Amino acid sequence: MQLRISLQDGTPIYQQIVEQVKYLVAAGRLKSGADIPPIRVLAEQLRINPNTVARAYLELQREGIVSMRQGTGTTVAEVKTLLPRREKLRLLGPPADGLLTRARHLDLSLEDVIALLRERDAAMHPESTR
Repeated sequence: MQLRISLQDGTPIYQQIVEQVKYLVAAGRLKSGADIPPIRVLAEQLRINPNTVARAYLELQREGIVSMRQGTGTTVAEVKTLLPRREKLRLLGPPADGLLTRARHLDLSLEDVIALLRERDAAMHPESTR
């Protein structure tokens, strides 16, 4: 699992880890049951405090992305999305608001944002033809 941390990003490091792991899972690069590096190993690789990795893993566990078990390590959890569509869309509201706000500050149109989302989706799932 290769993650990249940016100190200039402005996003907390633990959140960068969370978002990148979520992306890898969503893109199918990390499958259910796949092992995630131990906290200390990932902290050494990224040259960050182990507490930062632990915080990211705890957040991922709370969101149901990973499963942490004493003695067996951390693995990608089984994807169980039993939420109704309306609830899923509600959960996407705040990140969508953030994306649209950033786009407006960058003077980008809604069409630009939609085109970007289509490009990112194609990059995330190259096997699908839309």
